[in-house]
Amino acid sequence: MHSVFNHDQYLLQRQVFALTGKFRIFNPAGQLMLYSQQKMFKLREDIRVFNDENCSQELLHIQARQIIDFSAAYDIHDQSMGSTLVGTLRRKGWHSLARDEWEILDVSGQPVGALFEDNLTQALIRRLIAGSLLPQNYDMTMRGTRVADLRQRFNIFRYELDLDFTPDTTHLLDHRLGIAAAILLAAIEGKQHS
Repeated sequence: MHSVFNHDQYLLQRQVFALTGKFRIFNPAGQLMLYSQQKMFKLREDIRVFNDENCSQELLHIQARQIIDFSAAYDIHDQSMGSTLVGTLRRKGWHSLARDEWEILDVSGQPVGALFEDNLTQALIRRLIAGSLLPQNYDMTMRGTRVADLRQRFNIFRYELDLDFTPDTTHLLDHRLGIAAAILLAAIEGKQHS
């Protein structure tokens, strides 16, 4: 696994006023670790994540299994390890109407974790009244244990999401899945509320 995935904390930034989604992920020292730019007019989500803005080395590939799917599944591949499947993130379509919910699947397709907005009341207020003025907060669990906190910062100029994997003291979460989840939140959920 590439060394950029060894940190316990990251900051993801997505430009709000860009034609395509540009994602930058920084380590705690503020150094750019990962970069991605969504392609315009893609029917099936296909996100390539690189080690820098020059796209020198592709590290992750996030690809939707189908063109349009209310409960879309996204396979996460580690390109630095020969396109090895790391796992899958599957959106829980009907559940996500009230609050965003995702399943984390292992390489054999078995559910092993979850990603969800941590507060149903705030999720409903955000959807019905406040919109993007009320930042989102997500928890990740693996086998019932809380392993990560993904907390959106309030910023009107860009979408910012703090990734904190420090709750994962027993190393249940593969950081590649946590980072891919954050990118999908910024690409899909973040766009819906901005």
